[in-house]
Amino acid sequence: MQMMRLGSLVPLVAMAFWGCSAGEAGAPSERDAPEVEGDRYPGSIAGSTIYEVNIRQHTPEGTLRAFMEDLPRIRGLGVDVLWIMPVQPIGEENRKGSLGSYYSVRDYRAVNPEFGTAEDFRRLVEEVHALDMRIILDWVPNHTAWDHPWITEHPEFYATDSLGNITYEADWTDIALLDHRNPATRAAMIEEMAYWVREYDIDGFRQDHAGHEIPLYFWEEATEAIDAIKDVFWLAEWDGARMHNAFDATYAWELLHLQDSVARGEADAHDLARFIQGDIREYGRRPFRLMMTTNHDENSWNGTVFERYGRGHETFAVFVFTAYGIPMVYGGQEAGLDKRLRFFEKDTVDFADPMGLQPFYRSLIELKKDNPALWAGEYGGVPVRINDDDHVYAFKRQKDGNQVIVVLNFSGEDQTVRLTDDAPRGTHRDHFTGLDYDLGEGVLQLEPWQYLVFTSDG
Repeated sequence: MQMMRLGSLVPLVAMAFWGCSAGEAGAPSERDAPEVEGDRYPGSIAGSTIYEVNIRQHTPEGTLRAFMEDLPRIRGLGVDVLWIMPVQPIGEENRKGSLGSYYSVRDYRAVNPEFGTAEDFRRLVEEVHALDMRIILDWVPNHTAWDHPWITEHPEFYATDSLGNITYEADWTDIALLDHRNPATRAAMIEEMAYWVREYDIDGFRQDHAGHEIPLYFWEEATEAIDAIKDVFWLAEWDGARMHNAFDATYAWELLHLQDSVARGEADAHDLARFIQGDIREYGRRPFRLMMTTNHDENSWNGTVFERYGRGHETFAVFVFTAYGIPMVYGGQEAGLDKRLRFFEKDTVDFADPMGLQPFYRSLIELKKDNPALWAGEYGGVPVRINDDDHVYAFKRQKDGNQVIVVLNFSGEDQTVRLTDDAPRGTHRDHFTGLDYDLGEGVLQLEPWQYLVFTSDG
């Protein structure tokens, strides 16, 4: 569920790009997720990619068992963190559409029978772990379905209007808003989360709508209680530096909107550079920022990456994987998902689509994992801009002898870029095409939406 964009702590800025086609990528990297701080979160996934799974739409069957058959392919992409959209039963009262929203939960401890059984989910977790991947569960703390037992058994858990009626948010008429100022509400919600850690051994949570009508002290209580059971990863669907008092990672929502502005020609590379530097000043080096070009909300309500970015969709993806933060891929994105998936109905992703981008995304995931300079937070290098052109963003990142230079043309026109740093001098090989580029003069000619990534060690 998409957050209300309230009170962003950093000014909106902008960006855009794309590039020459990535050739056939080789086998995915064999390097495991980096072992940092005793393999604890978030350091242990600093070089990882998060893959969002929409169980309903991922396969024709729309079940956990059917999805499990795709695990080897996903692992082959190099993915090592799965984010599973909510698997609990969906409310029937005031349901939207024929199947309803994942985010209208009727029973926090059960598995939606449309997806399978509790044993199916347990097996999924076991198979994910057997493939050396992590699994985080999408959690809905802000509200429940109208037919959740708490409605009748614990009405005091809910927010009410001036007449004492349980209320809902915006036009989300299929949900009842919870009141987390009530200690009993907080305690009950924490226990529901703890159940999935104890019973199924999940590795973390993606917390839906994490900052709206939920006090930060709830998250302090929740993370303290859950982390005492098992070290888990905490991802907030929210923007705001204060969230990192409790969370490992937050959404870079404003940056996503900025990407759209650049794609529309309403912003440029300077805006992008200013945003990144402002974001680092506001958040610091340690927080992980979730980077993306799409997700379930963006795809269903705002359009596919082809609608929003056109020919630049690959260039934006390269930016997401290299600029800073931890990247995510929405299931089907790597198959060239070119339709808006219906949110409340069955609408299967076509993984046989000839527009498939799997070699491209495999290469991106490998690039991220194999270059510590690109890792998230304090585990990677700070991006430093090395040009001053309107439509090209060039930057370098360095960490422990590893250097990555990225050059991105955010326009549909040929561009000449002049690098302002001596680091790129010499001959460099592009990660995607394998072609050598002579940067001795610090000047590059770029084709429309072209992207280049040069890596080196030593």
